[in-house]
Amino acid sequence: MSFINTVFGIPLGYVMWGCYQLVKNYGLSIILFTLVSKIVMLPVSIMVQKNSIRMIQIQPQINEIKYKHAGDKDRIADEQMELFKKAHYSPMLGMVPMLLQIPLVLGLINVIYNPMQHLMHIKTSVCDQIVAATCSLMGVDQLGSGAQLQAMAALQNPDNLSFFQSALTGTGIDIEAIAAQAATINTHFLGLDLSVVPHITVLAWILLIPLFSCLSTVLLCACQNQANVLQKEQGALGQWGVTIFTVAFSTYFTFLVPGGVGLYWIFSNLFSTALIYILNAVYNPKKYIDYEALEESKRLLAEQKAVEDAYKKKMAPYKAKEKEDYKRFFAKDNENKQLMFYSESSGFYKYYRGMIEELLENSDIVIHYVTSDPEDQVFQIRHERFKAYYIGEIKLITLMMKLDCDIVVMTMPDLETYHIKRSYVRKDMEYIHVPHSIDSMNMTYRKGSIDHFDTIFCVGPHHKDEVEKMEETYDLPHKVLLNWGYCLLDDMRKDYESKEKVINEQKTILIAPSWQEDNIVDSCLEDILQKLRATGYKVIVRPHPQHVRHMPEKMQLLKDKFAEDKNIEIQTDFSSNDTVFNADLIITDWSGIAYEYAFTTLRPVLYINTPMKIMNPEYEKIGVVPINIFMRDSIGCSLNLDQLDRVADEATRLIEQRDLYHDKIDAFVKQYVYHLGTSAKVGANYIKLRLKQIHSED
Repeated sequence: MSFINTVFGIPLGYVMWGCYQLVKNYGLSIILFTLVSKIVMLPVSIMVQKNSIRMIQIQPQINEIKYKHAGDKDRIADEQMELFKKAHYSPMLGMVPMLLQIPLVLGLINVIYNPMQHLMHIKTSVCDQIVAATCSLMGVDQLGSGAQLQAMAALQNPDNLSFFQSALTGTGIDIEAIAAQAATINTHFLGLDLSVVPHITVLAWILLIPLFSCLSTVLLCACQNQANVLQKEQGALGQWGVTIFTVAFSTYFTFLVPGGVGLYWIFSNLFSTALIYILNAVYNPKKYIDYEALEESKRLLAEQKAVEDAYKKKMAPYKAKEKEDYKRFFAKDNENKQLMFYSESSGFYKYYRGMIEELLENSDIVIHYVTSDPEDQVFQIRHERFKAYYIGEIKLITLMMKLDCDIVVMTMPDLETYHIKRSYVRKDMEYIHVPHSIDSMNMTYRKGSIDHFDTIFCVGPHHKDEVEKMEETYDLPHKVLLNWGYCLLDDMRKDYESKEKVINEQKTILIAPSWQEDNIVDSCLEDILQKLRATGYKVIVRPHPQHVRHMPEKMQLLKDKFAEDKNIEIQTDFSSNDTVFNADLIITDWSGIAYEYAFTTLRPVLYINTPMKIMNPEYEKIGVVPINIFMRDSIGCSLNLDQLDRVADEATRLIEQRDLYHDKIDAFVKQYVYHLGTSAKVGANYIKLRLKQIHSED
């Protein structure tokens, strides 16, 4: 208590003393003290108001981030924090008024419990002697936290003066003057003794303090829910939750402290209520916030939530399967696992397929395949040495920590940097990262996302150069870098070669944008379509699946707009890749479909230079130009957004010179993709060799 008295009580005691000297009324001095505290804190309140407005200003952008990256909590958190920095929004600033309220209340409690020190300005040592004399008067050892209040009440009784004079003889204390000063202090206000602590079992007028504390808190919460720039944007459930908790706490709190503190609490609520409307008048949120954009972003999120809820409902029956598969994965008859593959969803099996088939055909290794998709195609595979398990993303965290296996193969990066960790059980496991794209791993992965893998299957020399430079730049342990290739590309080329080639009588252009900020669809699609109309070519727009999922209205508007144009088709059915590989030319921005198309068909690509997708802001630090950048003019050509008037001419040129690009692209593929046609065997042979080495060491 001495700390609270020194840090909070003494400074606030002087403020309270000044208020008392000004109005000469105990209750009014507390009300004035409350008003002064609100005025002193006004600059903070203004900062919080501005900060809250910034928050709602950027809320549509936050909702857009949540909408675009649904399910990717790490990406959402990263982009949200980046947005906070740009907008100069501080999530913690809203806590400041509440944090400042704590020392104010603690200090006020100390002031009210110690009126002799703070209102009468009597030295602490003298107060202690008077309290000791009061204990003797009452025949008790101590008076508790309200000692000075009781001592002051005893001094106010003239019948006790002779006792105090006798008890304090020889101390040099002028007890007559102190008693006279105490007689001038009246702790009553409107008939209520503000020095008394209300008690629910004692029926007295002081119970009005908790009652009015409750009512003033209800009023404050109601006004916050209706007018506070942040609070009114909360859902009804959140608003009611905060209201119920705050009202219950305020009522309970005023049963623990003297009525004077309760009076402060009541008027603090009333002044705060008024302050909401004053701040709204000075800094009107409607002048700064686009509420139409906010409501639209809420609508989109609500639609997305409905989809997610439907998905969760759909996934609910698979809980039992997950529990059964988790138990089966760690069963005793399933110990001594050698090899595990992890897949985020059904679509990732294609990156492993060639290697898995090679291992099943030419080894005796049992493959444990963990997927977070209960409807993954791998559950249709029937092979005695292929064991598939459904483990959801949450349960996967525990599984990976408890894992005991020789080798783990993953396409998912960010091992150790986010929720998926290396095994806590076994430290010598080998973690292999298999890229699911030919893209630069340095630019399109987060910084440090492959640092904790032991082995990287490199698609080509560009991957090897990047990893070696990352290790050198950041002083990282050396990894095993396997000259691997790209199984998916091998499969696509093989499939393409086996099919009869389609010769389009009407040349066909496929526009296939990425799903990232300012992509072709969002920035320049209609402009491109208008310019391509003059070519007479068939133009098919194949939006990214996420566009179709998240922007169905926009896709339908596009379909409606070009419904009468027989040469333009907006295609939202992704069941077949024939559209991709039969096109005479692809136009894209930064989509990985460019590799698949150009490296499979050996036809050129026309790139539109929309803003790059950069996951690692430090990508230039290692001094290696990403393949995403230098490849663009090697397997086609690129146009900036201010060069779109050339799009028709460049498209025509690339189609007419397709044969010239054939050999150029073929040479590029052979230079930048290892082991074309045999990557599955290379990857499988490495795994077999490593398992043999591991067990020979045992």
